[in-house]
Amino acid sequence: MRKRFIAGNWKMYKTTVEASSLARALAAEFGGLTDRRVMVAPPFTALTAVREALAGSPILLGAQNAAAELEGAHTGEVSPRMLRDVGVAVVILGHSERRHVYGETDALVNRKVKLALAEGLEVILCVGETLDERQAGVTEKVVGGQVRAGLAGVASLAGVTIAYEPVWAIGTGRNATPEDADAVHRTIRGIVAGLYSPAAAEALVIQYGGSVKPDNAAALMRMANIDGALVGGASLKAETFVPIVRFDR
Repeated sequence: MRKRFIAGNWKMYKTTVEASSLARALAAEFGGLTDRRVMVAPPFTALTAVREALAGSPILLGAQNAAAELEGAHTGEVSPRMLRDVGVAVVILGHSERRHVYGETDALVNRKVKLALAEGLEVILCVGETLDERQAGVTEKVVGGQVRAGLAGVASLAGVTIAYEPVWAIGTGRNATPEDADAVHRTIRGIVAGLYSPAAAEALVIQYGGSVKPDNAAALMRMANIDGALVGGASLKAETFVPIVRFDR
């Protein structure tokens, strides 16, 4: 059975002090949590402080991005090896903001995925369509293309989570209905079955990301193909993130 995986993406929020405070609050809440996985991805500047605040808790330390190179003349970049060095376990790659604001291509995302996996990091591969693409009826084509391109050359799905994040629902207060989201998750699972095997597809954890909140988390998680959430704004406060993680309690 697939284990639930709830991840918080703090984006470009939180000073080191603020991030440490939130991490300590979450560690106190989830100290004995064993039936689901929880991850938080603070900004790079707070990674070490958050790692220390999470010490002894089951919460995984995540990063919001990684470079496609291990080292070199890449001003402003942070490599997966550097992330491992500060205790990061999971990295978010291909987030819609990276794709649509910073111009990351499927090919670049794929390079990052392969390098991060090779360096021993788990990967959350983000895929999703824009509002125009959804209205044009090409959601399955767009998402399928991103899945296939992102996993190109990846021999095993060990360490891979896919996050379906409809771009039009991120930070907008809008979200796909649980049924709509599950339909895309089911499509992703079918694509993965064709690329790998039905067993690999059945074992794959697929998160939903897109204005996940305490009041819609349980309905989303009841869907057969939704295994967790990639949470943005609601992960910035313990009072909103904790209920999402404990959606069925």
